[in-house]
Amino acid sequence: MSPFMKFFLFLYDSLQPSSWFLVQRHNLAAASDTNEVIVRSGIIGETVYIWKQTRIFVFIPILKFLVTLCLVMSFLLFIERVYMSIVVLFVKLLRRTPEKVHKWEALKDDDLELANTNYPMVLIQIPMYNEKEVCQLSIGAACRLSWPLDRMIVQVLDDSTDPASKELVNAECDKWARKGINIMSEIRDNRIGYKAGALKAGMMHNYVKQCEFVAIFDADFQPDPDFLERTIPFLIHNHEISLVQCRWKFVNANECLMTRMQEMSLNYHFLAEQESGSSIHSFFGFNGTAGVWRISALNEAGGWKDRTTVEDMDLAVRACLHGWKFVYVHNVEVKNELPSTFKAYRFQQHRWSCGPANLWRKMTMEILQNKKVSAWKKLYLIYNFFFIRKIVVHIFTFVFYCLILPTTVLFPELQVPKWATVYFPTTITLLNAIATPRSLHLLVFWILFENVMSMHRTKATFIGLLEAGRVNEWVVTEKLGDTLKSKLIAKAKTKLYTRFGQRLNWRELVVGLYIFFCGCYDFAYRGSYFYVYLFLQSCAFFVAGVGYIGTFVPTV
Repeated sequence: MSPFMKFFLFLYDSLQPSSWFLVQRHNLAAASDTNEVIVRSGIIGETVYIWKQTRIFVFIPILKFLVTLCLVMSFLLFIERVYMSIVVLFVKLLRRTPEKVHKWEALKDDDLELANTNYPMVLIQIPMYNEKEVCQLSIGAACRLSWPLDRMIVQVLDDSTDPASKELVNAECDKWARKGINIMSEIRDNRIGYKAGALKAGMMHNYVKQCEFVAIFDADFQPDPDFLERTIPFLIHNHEISLVQCRWKFVNANECLMTRMQEMSLNYHFLAEQESGSSIHSFFGFNGTAGVWRISALNEAGGWKDRTTVEDMDLAVRACLHGWKFVYVHNVEVKNELPSTFKAYRFQQHRWSCGPANLWRKMTMEILQNKKVSAWKKLYLIYNFFFIRKIVVHIFTFVFYCLILPTTVLFPELQVPKWATVYFPTTITLLNAIATPRSLHLLVFWILFENVMSMHRTKATFIGLLEAGRVNEWVVTEKLGDTLKSKLIAKAKTKLYTRFGQRLNWRELVVGLYIFFCGCYDFAYRGSYFYVYLFLQSCAFFVAGVGYIGTFVPTV
């Protein structure tokens, strides 16, 4: 008998306790050497016995506890998703648009070229950092907004360190200044506080004091000319409203499969989470861009703070605790760009997962001790908004679908009910798909991709909860603009193999190997057809592990 076969039999024996003595008897009868029998029944037998006892009294109880915990989280997530979907369904059926729920009247259509006191003074902030590919688009779109020229100020907050980016921003600002736009380019000599620091510094200029509202757009966002005309009336006629948030529209959703997956997730976020929060609680997380704030509410809430990487969510929660209400307007879209490289997307998801977890840690007691909001809203903030949507969803997705379920193949004692593996996930997936009907045929890819990304989100969530090393890491999401249509795409093709090392992601490869091993074991010994999912999921991790996801633009 070869050494490989002996090791394989040993591994199989350890994972199949019920047949261990039968296999041992067969091996002893087949052994031709007395010394081999002694060794196998001695050292290996003792090792197997220790493993079996550890398996029975340590691993199985721990795994059963984790399975039970995951089942509880699965149920909580299912209830949350169904609840949000029911709210949105009633909103759509009853046609409860923001214009019907809140007072909304169009401003008088006077000559926009003349000073008009009917139009409030609006500040438009555009924070940016080394974003030469898209800076001209956002500045141009902001300057084209249909609003009296003497009633708006465009403020470009340029923290760029790249000379080419600085030059482009200055040239674009000069161009629009010559056209009569009141545009200011504000430059800091440091990046303290990152985006929050830039926005806070921008609000400290004297000319801001004359402004009543502030619209914020990231460097890749391009509002339509009527953006202010459709959003400002909510703030003028409803003095309890502090924020109007609009929906994102993705100009590069068709660029690659990864951007299609992002579109599906973000469309659901806006349709379900933002819509339901706005309709029931008059609260949701500010998305950091494509929104208009009442400056007095912003100041009352304490202004911008850089204590986490989600300064937008931080401000929204503090404003809510002061009694302010928010409105989400689904039919006002603002064009923007999705990250199309896997590296940029991972950095973005780290920030979006780590920040909320860290903010939950910092603000839980503040929410509980607040006297201005009801106990119902406190419960919604702590449980629904933070705990379920920002903590549980990431941890559950990775631990259950990528670790626990594959492990059940190796431990037959673990039983997972069908409702947790089939019915609940199917329902949640279909609810998500409703937000992007054109991508129904991509549902399987979306599931596999979200499971891969859940690994990064889970890691970031724990970093935020524990305030570990990368808790305040801020990496600006890379925007490519028209880069892929220029020489860099050709450069990427020519350097595909020489740059292969840049694409390897060892964490994805390790998890993929584990899931693949479990799939092989299920195929060889269990025959439950669960290996189909395991092989597909392992392939998704392998594809991400070798970097063949999204677009790839090498360093110039």
